[in-house]
Amino acid sequence: MAPPVLPTSAVDVFRVRVRLICADERLEWDRLMRAHHYLGLTALVGRSLRYVAEVDGKWLALVGWASAALKCASRDRWIGWSPTLQWQRLNLLANNSRFLLLPGGRVPNLASRILGLTLARLSADWQVVHGHRLLLAETFIDPGRFLGTCYRAANWIDVGATRGFAKSNDTYVAHGASKRIWVFPLHRHARRILSSPLPHPELPRQEVKAMTLTDADAAALFARLEHLDDPRGRRGRRHAQRSLLATILCAVVSGAQGSTAISEWVQRLSPAMLRRLRCRRLADGRYERPSEATLRRMLGAVDIAQLERQLGDWLHTQGAADEPVALDGKTLRGAQEHGRARHLVAAFGHHSYVVVNQVEVAEHESELHAVKPLLDPLPLAGRVVTADALHTQVETARYVVEEKQAHYLFTVKDNQPTLKADIAGLQMEASPP
Repeated sequence: MAPPVLPTSAVDVFRVRVRLICADERLEWDRLMRAHHYLGLTALVGRSLRYVAEVDGKWLALVGWASAALKCASRDRWIGWSPTLQWQRLNLLANNSRFLLLPGGRVPNLASRILGLTLARLSADWQVVHGHRLLLAETFIDPGRFLGTCYRAANWIDVGATRGFAKSNDTYVAHGASKRIWVFPLHRHARRILSSPLPHPELPRQEVKAMTLTDADAAALFARLEHLDDPRGRRGRRHAQRSLLATILCAVVSGAQGSTAISEWVQRLSPAMLRRLRCRRLADGRYERPSEATLRRMLGAVDIAQLERQLGDWLHTQGAADEPVALDGKTLRGAQEHGRARHLVAAFGHHSYVVVNQVEVAEHESELHAVKPLLDPLPLAGRVVTADALHTQVETARYVVEEKQAHYLFTVKDNQPTLKADIAGLQMEASPP
């Protein structure tokens, strides 16, 4: 039986509820969409979800979600991702391909209310139905028919216009009807997560395992590894040290922990990736994959301090150019040297979580003495450096601003009583930051 449809003129927007349709409601949902939406309905492309907005069991709106557009120049520029990352992470976007208020009178704020309720649950529902969460929602609006007012009211962002092409089989056909592209971040760091070449905890695990290098990335990595000393004897070398180290790095960045996991990751590599990692090539043209024992011996023999300096520089180039950098010190309780626990101070990206440099604090010295050697090698001009209250010092602030041409955001606590009192005197509680 078809569900009753409620005239929208009788709606109290605060009583509206949004839910996924049940299996036996699919035919009626499709019928109403075909009958009343100006584009009709043939199918929702790829993975999809169908929602209904209702009051007391009576339907008043339908919302359909599908897989994101394969290519969209304005959207891709706004995200800032490379073509490789776009291909890998496109499944973290969903397209609001249909939104229909069923026939009835107009009610202020109804459409934006329904959009807001849908967005609030969209990512969690996608996780349940399709196995992973979403980071970004998109939609296309025909400016000849709509102004996008309800999307603007629901805090969507207009990022530009399409070029007026539609995908047809394996090609694109010009139809001349350019549309406006609107996006809504479902995670506060959606752009940074999607555009970062490095894995992130919010990315699905299977996406992390699929990490690859482009030819340009591989060339940049090998250029930084070529000056490392090879601790191995000349006899018995089957694999180049640079190839082994590049392979280990990519495996670890992909989430592999330990030589066994690294070896398993290597076994899954494609021939193209083995070529980029410059693995040993056999007479028949195949690439030889390094064994677990070879990888384990390399990990045990390499000069870690020298490797860290080289890789920290390379990893630094892979993050966003304007990514803030945080300073933090940790004592390694399980790492004893001459009877004392080692204390390290690290600089790492706020969003990529990559440690771009770290130094050890000498015995009986403060972390403050480590700031300059820690930050000296890093290009920080125009970026923000954050630190805890220990580093809230005039000399540190002067060094960050004058020598590194950067900005700082330091915590103020009781170790700076005068500054803390001055800030309290500003009564900033009355003015949001």
